[in-house]
Amino acid sequence: MKTLKAILTPLAILAVIKLLMLTGFFAKIEHLAQDSLFRLRGTQNLSNQVVIVGIDDETFNALDERYPFPREYYAKLIDNLTLAGAKLIVFDLEFTESTSSFDDELLAQTAAKHQNVVFAGKLIETSGRDTHQQLLTPVNPIMLHDLSWGVINLGTDFDGVMRRYSLFHNFAQQNQYTLGVTALANRRVYQEDWAKHIRKSGSYLKVTDRKIPLISDNEALINYFGPAHHFPYISFSSVIDDSLTAMPGQMGFETDDFYELMERGVFRDKIVLIGADTAELHDYFSTPFSSSIQTPGVEIHANFIEMVLQQKYLRHLDFWFYTGIQAILAILLWFIWNRVRPAWGAILLFILAPASYLVAYLSFINDALILPIVQGILLLFALYLVALVKQYLASLKEKRFIRNAFQQYMAPELVEKLLKDPKSLQYGGSLQEVTVLFSDIRGFTSYSENHKPQETAQILKEYLTAMVETVIHNDGIVDKFIGDEIMALFGTPVSLYNHALSACKTALQMRNRLAILQDKWREEGRETFEIGIGINTGQAVVGNLGSEQIFDYTAIGDTINLGAGLEAIGKDYDTETNIIISEFTYAKVKDFVQARYLDEVKVKGRNQAVKIYELLDLK
Repeated sequence: MKTLKAILTPLAILAVIKLLMLTGFFAKIEHLAQDSLFRLRGTQNLSNQVVIVGIDDETFNALDERYPFPREYYAKLIDNLTLAGAKLIVFDLEFTESTSSFDDELLAQTAAKHQNVVFAGKLIETSGRDTHQQLLTPVNPIMLHDLSWGVINLGTDFDGVMRRYSLFHNFAQQNQYTLGVTALANRRVYQEDWAKHIRKSGSYLKVTDRKIPLISDNEALINYFGPAHHFPYISFSSVIDDSLTAMPGQMGFETDDFYELMERGVFRDKIVLIGADTAELHDYFSTPFSSSIQTPGVEIHANFIEMVLQQKYLRHLDFWFYTGIQAILAILLWFIWNRVRPAWGAILLFILAPASYLVAYLSFINDALILPIVQGILLLFALYLVALVKQYLASLKEKRFIRNAFQQYMAPELVEKLLKDPKSLQYGGSLQEVTVLFSDIRGFTSYSENHKPQETAQILKEYLTAMVETVIHNDGIVDKFIGDEIMALFGTPVSLYNHALSACKTALQMRNRLAILQDKWREEGRETFEIGIGINTGQAVVGNLGSEQIFDYTAIGDTINLGAGLEAIGKDYDTETNIIISEFTYAKVKDFVQARYLDEVKVKGRNQAVKIYELLDLK
């Protein structure tokens, strides 16, 4: 049952942590922790196959036009990029609304002439009595020429950060591929049947010869190569700025930038993406690299395309595989934290927490794996704290048990010491040096026969109370009562400097307390009695020697038997104090007490003779 509980408890904690991670707060913290891996890793080298042409503030100044620009500018852009050797031209701009039939046709014919252009469409949700999706395709002339196009719908996570790239959207029972996927399908050969070269296979989307791992039905993680503007950007106006195109905003200052770009080979054999790079067009997104400095939407597509070209995909570990690893570690740590001191547990915790982040970071940079970070650290803290609370409650229970078990038989100071180190009370015994004291009422059998039971009980209560107080006063523990006999131990469960001397002091004080009681009983007209005491010192097996159900802290062994035997043979000697101590006790106390040698005797049950002394008084 204990083993089952030790397994189920950490598994239950793991399950609670998994559920917590589904809530918005912890999920956001997890995302932020995983985002930090990108910033810690830094930028990655680019393949030099992707260039971005941005419609930026410089473009607005040069063209001196309101957006959207006349489509002749885009036709000129296609012509110039093709002239400069661009392999593929990808528009992250929507041409879904007609401006004029002439302009639409001009753009379509230019693209059809070069057969290297990918246009953009979009899925929108229409609201009304029934909410439904509508597909906005490029204008009709573009569609009639069977030119490639892809939808530009991308979804952010709930915290507004773009971490995943949608590969396709299902519309009218057909997959509408996104812009990056369409571009990759046409990257080698621009072809009318490009969509046939895309197929989903298990947890991958295969695009020509590239297999993109999926994290959901239609999404892949984006491995960002850097923050905003990590890719090379060229201003839209610079690409169309040739000797044939006038720049209204540059009248008198014509630069013809395009020819310099062409000579430098900026676009040769490149995939060129065209998109907005100005706040005026509101096409910015937060990425793991930064939520404050936002990234143009066109660069999101560029990062995805670059990732596939370099085949540097990000992956999550299989959920059940990772959960299995967590479960094994949780059980192991639960076992450890329930067996070490809280301080050592805290040290281990503050080693494991940063170590788990380090493992996540190394997995990220070496294997492109994104591991749960906060989830793992939260699990560590939860396991430690629950184990700490469990230890604390167990400690309270143990202290309550010890206090209840010993407070009537030990001095309060000893009980407090015992509470600080209760290990000696664990089940089973250990070999310790102790001093045992046995006291017995002489002739108690005949005494009880001559008195009423109630009177005998009253007298016995007074006597035992006084004797127990004396034992406790001298830091001893009353082990047990056997009728009128008292067995007391000294030096355990809390060690004493000279337990033999404490036992001797106790015996002498017991005689004094008895004398006071005898005077009281005589005044009350009651019969008195004498006691005999035997004391021995030596090694004994001491500890909780009861059953699992009943606690019994005691001592056993030859030392204890000899102590009982000394008390029994005391009546055979004419002594003043009736206190017999063994040679072993005498050796410990001879410098502190007055004693008289009596004899060398063999005690019943013991073959070896032992010297005995009468304890007279303290020096």
